[in-house]
Amino acid sequence: MSRVQPARQVALDVLRAVEHDDAYANLLLPQRIVRARLGAQDAGLATELTYGTLRLRGYYDRVIALAARRATDAIDPALLDVLRLGTHQLLSTRVAVHAAVDESVELARQVGSRSGTGFVNGVLRTISRSTPAEWRERVLAGTTGDDDRLAAEWSHPAWVVRAFRRSLAAEGREGELVDLLSADNDAPKVSLVALPGLAEVAELGAPGGRLSPLAATSGGGDPAQQTAVREGRARVQDEGSQLAALLLSRHRAAEPGERWLDMCAGPGGKAALLGAEAARVGAHLVANELVPARAGLVRQALEAVPGDVEVLEGDATRFGTERPGGFDRILLDAPCTGLGALRRRPEARWRKQPSDVGQLTALQSRLFASALDALAPGGVLAYVTCSPHTAETRGVVETGLRGREADLTLLDATAGVERIAGRPVDLASAPFVQLWPHRHGTDAMFVALIERRAGR
Repeated sequence: MSRVQPARQVALDVLRAVEHDDAYANLLLPQRIVRARLGAQDAGLATELTYGTLRLRGYYDRVIALAARRATDAIDPALLDVLRLGTHQLLSTRVAVHAAVDESVELARQVGSRSGTGFVNGVLRTISRSTPAEWRERVLAGTTGDDDRLAAEWSHPAWVVRAFRRSLAAEGREGELVDLLSADNDAPKVSLVALPGLAEVAELGAPGGRLSPLAATSGGGDPAQQTAVREGRARVQDEGSQLAALLLSRHRAAEPGERWLDMCAGPGGKAALLGAEAARVGAHLVANELVPARAGLVRQALEAVPGDVEVLEGDATRFGTERPGGFDRILLDAPCTGLGALRRRPEARWRKQPSDVGQLTALQSRLFASALDALAPGGVLAYVTCSPHTAETRGVVETGLRGREADLTLLDATAGVERIAGRPVDLASAPFVQLWPHRHGTDAMFVALIERRAGR
């Protein structure tokens, strides 16, 4: 029988699935917590151990390499996962040294050989003999150049550090880079959205948000246990995502009978909000998703939403040719690197590569062109990414609009933010909206609004 605390067992199981099976921690961890029947305290510990280890994996790998005197790619992958989990407990939590080391050795016994347990014990004992400050000094002493130093200290790949620097520099805010990297390593608060016409913010029992009038901040516990969330009348949704949808639905007063399109709707969070908004004004919403499994999630998200909603499965690049001028409002929440959501999906920073950007921008550009062609005269497109990478954001928009200025207008999206939020908002990205974790407390969402001129 295992002598490992269930929370540590769950954390290691999730870490291994993320690393070796491309699982997503935010989807898998809640399932494993339920399966293990963890109480609130153990569930909280499992969550902290999982996400803390994933966020600081890059830094911990440098510590482990120094302590083990070998590169991490020379360490058995299963034992390396155990070492990462143990290192997090030693350097970033108040877990007692003996508990962190002893239970890590027991975990190593499960996944490795007898020699592996001795190796894990030796490495973690070595790490435990120095303070976190001493390990930080040693790690930084081994870096080469500013980017590598920031990558080591804040546990981001160097190419992501450079991408963030360029994105901030586009706003004249390069000096905020460390604040941004630090914010990515903080556990985000859980935001809820009260779907209009279905729920009220007050019934969620939490204070309102900073940017969205529909937002509430969870006071702790499992939000799925709230009645409104269970019934589909409210959802867990970052305020940045809420604002992206509202900038489209509330750009101007809607008319009954308007045709709305969510081009890439999976898994359905923004579609649910748009569907509730459309129901209030008598608009028809089409929610499209290419992947059948994700289309199923969209249908599930829309179950509680009344009104005229249609879910389609298919390639979103077809709308420009099959339904030209067919929609009055279009949300294109384009597939992207996800670099704007590293607080909530920390494993993304280790999975993505610079080569992914080129592949994604090619797809984003095709989707953007299709969306523009699908706009009706006077229609508005919201181009959205959960990434601040300039190639995925303003690069796609500016390139896609080149030569089409007579027909299309790039609107100042920042003007709608303060109107929706009902308060001043520090945005330095006009005419685009670029939100930031360190500045706005949201994911780093990007929004551009484009209008097709009436009569065209």
